[in-house]
Amino acid sequence: MKTNIFLFVISFTFSTSFSHAQEGVIDLTNLHNYANQSRPAYITNRDNTPANNAITNAGATLGRVMFYDKRMSRNNSVSCASCHQQARGFADSSIASTGVAGTTGRHSMRLINSRFSNEAKFFWDERAASLEAQTTQPIRDHVEMGFSGASGDPAFTDLVNKLNAISEYRVLFAMTYGTPVINETNIQKALAQFVRSIQSFDSKYDAGRAVANDNQPFPNFTTSENNGKALFLNPPGAGGAGCAGCHSPPHFDIDPNSLNNGVIASLAGGIDLTNVRSPSLRDLVGPGGTSNGPFMHNGAFATLNQVIAHYNAVPNNPANTNLDNRLRRPGNQTQNLNLSQQQQNDLAAFMRTLTGTAVYSDVKWSNPFNANNELSMIILPSSVQSTLNTQTATCHMTCKVAPGLTYTVEKSTDLKEWTSIDTATPDAQGNLTFSTNIVPPQAFYRFTYTP
Repeated sequence: MKTNIFLFVISFTFSTSFSHAQEGVIDLTNLHNYANQSRPAYITNRDNTPANNAITNAGATLGRVMFYDKRMSRNNSVSCASCHQQARGFADSSIASTGVAGTTGRHSMRLINSRFSNEAKFFWDERAASLEAQTTQPIRDHVEMGFSGASGDPAFTDLVNKLNAISEYRVLFAMTYGTPVINETNIQKALAQFVRSIQSFDSKYDAGRAVANDNQPFPNFTTSENNGKALFLNPPGAGGAGCAGCHSPPHFDIDPNSLNNGVIASLAGGIDLTNVRSPSLRDLVGPGGTSNGPFMHNGAFATLNQVIAHYNAVPNNPANTNLDNRLRRPGNQTQNLNLSQQQQNDLAAFMRTLTGTAVYSDVKWSNPFNANNELSMIILPSSVQSTLNTQTATCHMTCKVAPGLTYTVEKSTDLKEWTSIDTATPDAQGNLTFSTNIVPPQAFYRFTYTP
């Protein structure tokens, strides 16, 4: 007797229709590459990722959703991305960012290449001991995202309950951690994975560094850019500006032992001497040369040339008792480099070469929600491969699914009534397989998933 095999696979989504290219859709059966991104050989010697939170494609995907989700704030109006915008190098164009209850006390720091910072502490004042610890402090802040548990705010546990009631988060947490249980530790880990995945190593500087050492002229640089590079690298006593003393290439991140840089005005009024950290100098400006928002913790400078002018002649303020010693000169004077305008222009030209391109447009770092803040997820593909062994009357089904979840195998003879016959779990790469004996004359099979 001939055996007819009909295979039917249902895709579980959170909207009525979708396509792989549709806005607001994440394909969990084909995750973006976060875990194994390439980077230059000269970058591999530094990585602040802790042993218990290696970047995974699933974890960074969960982090991406939370990063852009306004439901992470108490009134559904603010997300992490509200203050860290991809189009601005994951910074803010405003001096102070707008939260749920006012504006922030400091300018939002750029997040690019946070994974490769030599300074393991975060925030301008280094109050967070790790990136994981940093991620939920804005959520817990009364002004920023409003789950402070004080001043009439809901507590962080209320956010956890809120996320537990959202079906896509139960799916994403189960996919990432093997359990739908949501807690602050796993929220921190996923957000940190996404932030650490944001990297920029496709700049004009990187193209030059690939063929020459820093102390050699780069063949792809203009004369001004090469002159600026020499000024950046060389100390003041050797005809340079000494920038590399605090921002050493090729990472251009801040030296962990740095004190403040002479910019001490607080947005709240008065002075603030505790701002001793900075983001990497990479992507200070966007691909078009426009600043990625104002510079410094208080947004004191609108342009790169204004920043350079500050370091050319650091203000001598007796109230600043925490000025970095590398900006001091004999006689308790502050740095005065006496750079000509051309030299300052050359320095700016060099620093513009540190800007990449992909970080501003790569989909894996973009907003996964559509214009209505809606999100759909492909958990099962639209089709499944099958092979039939007619001698043993067995069918072997395989497909690529969202990993970390348990799926139900169902059977029907009329496509109306379905019976669960087994469960199946994919491997770590999301490969789902199932074999079943076929009973003639016909059978329909499908994988389903219910969160």
